[in-house]
Amino acid sequence: MLSLKDISPSARNNINARFIILEKGTITSEGGGQNKTCLALVADESASVNFQLWNEECDAFKPGDIVHLSNGIFSYSRSNRLVLRAGKRGRVEKVGEFTMAFVESPNMSEIVWVPDPYNSGKFVQESVISPISGIFSPLV
Repeated sequence: MLSLKDISPSARNNINARFIILEKGTITSEGGGQNKTCLALVADESASVNFQLWNEECDAFKPGDIVHLSNGIFSYSRSNRLVLRAGKRGRVEKVGEFTMAFVESPNMSEIVWVPDPYNSGKFVQESVISPISGIFSPLV
């Protein structure tokens, strides 16, 4: 199981993590209304990240749900935002509710990533855009 603070952008579906959904954004339609998508702010005890939900996932999960992601991917969405998502090969399932320790900072989606000069297949953190989510307000 990978901690959210240890994820980095990749073209591979290799992220297995458990986290809690803190907040869900508005559901929007894409592809002429055939596909639904929404962003959620999720977190574990090490970091938070913006998580992209697709189609039935948008309705299946709500804030407070504890979710297990298998074979997820951390990459850029069509709107050029860095998001964690299940992708075509991954799987998301609810495994509990409400009882999980978490932190909101750092938000891994708010970090500027650059190619690693020593390993062309990896990315490294260059700078932080914001210590908190630019999409979701901090929880009080």
